[in-house]
Amino acid sequence: MNSSKPAGPATTNYRWVICALLFWVTTANYIDRGVFGNLAPEMPGRLQISKAEWDVAYWNMQMAFSAAYAVSMLLMGRLMDVLGLRWGFVFACAFWGLASLSHAFAPEIGGLFGSAVTGFFICRILLGLGEGGNFPAAIKTTAEWFPKRERALATGLFNSGSNIGGLLVPWALPFVIAFNIGGLALGWRGAFFITALIDLGWIVAWLLLYKKPADHPKVSPAELALIQSDAAEPAVKIPWRKLLPHKQMWAFAIAKFMTDCFWWFYLFGSPDFFNKKFNLDPAGRKYMIMMIYVVASVGSIAGGWLAGYFMKQGWTVNKARKITMLICSALVLPVVYSAITGDKWVAAVLITIAASAHQAWSANVFSLAGDMFPRRVVGSVTGLGGMIGAVGGMGLFYVTGKVLKQTGNYLPVFVMASLAYVVALLIVHLLVPKLEPAQIEEKAAS
Repeated sequence: MNSSKPAGPATTNYRWVICALLFWVTTANYIDRGVFGNLAPEMPGRLQISKAEWDVAYWNMQMAFSAAYAVSMLLMGRLMDVLGLRWGFVFACAFWGLASLSHAFAPEIGGLFGSAVTGFFICRILLGLGEGGNFPAAIKTTAEWFPKRERALATGLFNSGSNIGGLLVPWALPFVIAFNIGGLALGWRGAFFITALIDLGWIVAWLLLYKKPADHPKVSPAELALIQSDAAEPAVKIPWRKLLPHKQMWAFAIAKFMTDCFWWFYLFGSPDFFNKKFNLDPAGRKYMIMMIYVVASVGSIAGGWLAGYFMKQGWTVNKARKITMLICSALVLPVVYSAITGDKWVAAVLITIAASAHQAWSANVFSLAGDMFPRRVVGSVTGLGGMIGAVGGMGLFYVTGKVLKQTGNYLPVFVMASLAYVVALLIVHLLVPKLEPAQIEEKAAS
């Protein structure tokens, strides 16, 4: 603990202000990511191309986005460790904010290459290259500002921003498209100008409010002692290649690889699924998409809270984390029936439960990085694992495009979604039966 820190209030809770900033930026990240997916089912009419051509192109765009996101997770995670959170986070948010804004001009960008669709490919790739910075930075911030016993809850709280982002887009998009200024409607392009303003507002707030805990005037000695209550860590720098041999690294990466893709599927694919299976337009599917993300935000917080509750009852981190993940896995199993039922609300409820369970799962998977690795490499570990998770997304989007082309329905994708979490948890348990910390120092010295 920094004993030279000026005296302040006996107790502060400024770490939760930082958590609120993480919630805001995660919400913005998912708004930027989700606008295009909600516009996509009606985009063939706007671009005057066939729906069959658009279906293949759309899922190929998502595959390109995932490839760029994978690269971004790798590079941005390292950037946060090297550049630091204050400016590293600003760089990432500014990059993806400008990339999101570029979607407004995608047809014109594509026109330079002979096709409006090409413009959207370029914009999606740029967005993926920027958006991968959010989670490595947010997880590193959580590790920096919270003791281990609070990290899952903090992660669940900020990660619920992904659900709020997903909720706000289908709710606000019809109003944004129809809104006019001086008789000129904003239209679909105007949505991307709104996202840029949200990103800019967050950058200003982050620069005004963020500093390291030990340097922050609003953090009391008591709160700093709580933040630093875990065992001290040595400051040796660890290169990427020293992380790869650890089974802990692969447990985290496999959990991401096998499950992240399905959250992305719900985000990018739900509007199209409801459009194809139940012939719902934006107004008709709006409340279903909103329901998915409202309840999923509760799941994100509940997953972090439940693991923390178990720990307070005296359970080990290993038992608390895995039992919580097992509960999440069981809740996902019924989602396969979404593709079979003829009732749109049954399908929506099952997807809602699965999405909520995923977010609870995700809060605990993210916390695995902090459970098993020292703080100074959490950004790199999260980036590496996230990159591998994005590769899983690439694979799923490729398969989804092929499935839709061959069968015209989403049933095989929902079968995979139903089983993925149980299998992932089994692999994690086999690799790290006790969630034992990675022996970084020994490996680094060898």
